[in-house]
Amino acid sequence: MPLAAQLAERTLELIRIASPTGHEKALADLLHDWAWKHFPANQVHRVSHSFFLGDLQDPRPTIALVGHIDTVGAHPSGNEARLEGDRLFGLGASDMKGSLAVMMHLAETLKRPELPVNLAFIFYEREEGPFQESGLGPLFEKFPDIRKIAFAIAMEPTDGAVQLGCVGSLHAKLIFRGKAAHSARPWHGLNAIHLAGPVLTDLQNLQRVEVKVDGHSYFEVMNATLATGGRTRNVIPDTFELSVNYRFAPGKSIDQAFTDVETLVAGRCEVKLIDAAPSGKVAVGNRFAQKLIALSARPAEAKQAWTDVARFSELGIDAVNFGPGETAQAHQHTESASVSALAVSAEMLRRLLTEVA
Repeated sequence: MPLAAQLAERTLELIRIASPTGHEKALADLLHDWAWKHFPANQVHRVSHSFFLGDLQDPRPTIALVGHIDTVGAHPSGNEARLEGDRLFGLGASDMKGSLAVMMHLAETLKRPELPVNLAFIFYEREEGPFQESGLGPLFEKFPDIRKIAFAIAMEPTDGAVQLGCVGSLHAKLIFRGKAAHSARPWHGLNAIHLAGPVLTDLQNLQRVEVKVDGHSYFEVMNATLATGGRTRNVIPDTFELSVNYRFAPGKSIDQAFTDVETLVAGRCEVKLIDAAPSGKVAVGNRFAQKLIALSARPAEAKQAWTDVARFSELGIDAVNFGPGETAQAHQHTESASVSALAVSAEMLRRLLTEVA
């Protein structure tokens, strides 16, 4: 069977096993059974529904292929797993069960002891949820030798390009406090929703800020994403809360990013940090990254989103984003992916792992 057809068949199998964030057990159990067939027992390490597969005592430099096993929740209209020509349809087709299929294929077909590098695999749960709940955290804590990895490839959707680094993400809550009153006599109170008007105007007028890192352009953007306020229709609201998401460039710390939010607010309301995820290092100088970029035969790109490249960066591990999925398809209710792209990415990774010195 041609490689593309093999990968399509496995991707469909994985899509048919629902694994929305928090409900990854069925897929994790399948991966556990699969891992026992293809790895020595002492190389299969499981923490909850996350896995490290490989030997970190190997003297060769370690390259890890990394993929999350969860998806976002299913759309109410559904998206039946199916193959139509060169397109695979179904939840996770691009983000990122096609990548999982590629990882499994490489684990099965490469003669790992004969490679010039030590090849390891990380499959993990809860990537689509909050940063603090990701399955990578407990996995890193249980197996600190993961820090020995020389290079990690987060197989997020990248349209087949190598995408460097990632922007950080910060969520803050802006709290406006007024005074309740009857809506027929608003002068007896202070409308908390109206107090937010100038800040909302500033957010609306805020232009994206281009930041160049090692010649790659990242864009810092800040947006209101949720709003709540008011108790009933005929009462002047005394509280209004605005959720703001700020994406910031590699090299900026979370503390600096929070200061940017406070600067925009300029004392006009309370500001609370809800959660934040750091930005990721732009590992353009890593020799494995350079080889992968050369194999792609296209310029490297900046990752204008957050990925677990940032988490590896915190451990001092160089990492990039590279996967067969399509960025525009991620989280779409009609999510799909190219079958031929699966085969192309598998062959690129095969070449990287067998040719790199």
